[in-house]
Amino acid sequence: MRLEFLYQQMLYNSELDNNWATRATVSGLLEIMAILSRGDLRSEVHKELDHQLDELQRFQSQPGVDARRLDTLIRNLIESRAEIDGIGSQFLQPLKESDFLNSIKNRSAIPGGTCEFDLPEYSHWLRQPHQRRREDLARWIGSIRPLCDAVTEVLWLIRESARPVDKLAINGMYQHNMQKDAHCRLLRINLPDNNSLYPEISGSQHRFTVRFLEWSTIDSRAVQTGHDVPFQISIC
Repeated sequence: MRLEFLYQQMLYNSELDNNWATRATVSGLLEIMAILSRGDLRSEVHKELDHQLDELQRFQSQPGVDARRLDTLIRNLIESRAEIDGIGSQFLQPLKESDFLNSIKNRSAIPGGTCEFDLPEYSHWLRQPHQRRREDLARWIGSIRPLCDAVTEVLWLIRESARPVDKLAINGMYQHNMQKDAHCRLLRINLPDNNSLYPEISGSQHRFTVRFLEWSTIDSRAVQTGHDVPFQISIC
């Protein structure tokens, strides 16, 4: 989910024609590289794609299934898996070997370390026409796009795998004990629009607690509401 969060930010900023957005894009790229460098995330995503394919293919023989939509989902997963196979296990190597990106990465650890007098080459590149910068960004992003797109697809499937259920948090608190055979991977909380509350979730594989907090200002700490809160929960 952190990878998805950074990826969405990076793609948004990459389309904007100003230096600060380009800086944010590069910063997002470096953070994504840091996540992808920890462990073999590519293999984990590949296994998850296989798992989702197995789950979807079980529905092919069941009546009442939207065959066209199901075929589209299966085809998307197969294409994502093929793209991940295509990039190979060394897909990050071109980015890791980039002297330009490495210089930015090294200076980013220092507060203000990427300013003009520290990295004149970076500042010069930021002054290039937007199209030139976009071409360079597209080449870098292209190295990680298949994996990031696959993560986005898998998370969407997980989120959509459960229907929301109406619940009531008594005095702002709801507790749930998980069944032994439950396979909870993600929780989703839905509140009505313009609600002044927000949820805080804590727990383990056996149970979880949802507390609804009232927020007033940034100068005061949020407190648990004393009112009963109707909400919807999806256990995915």
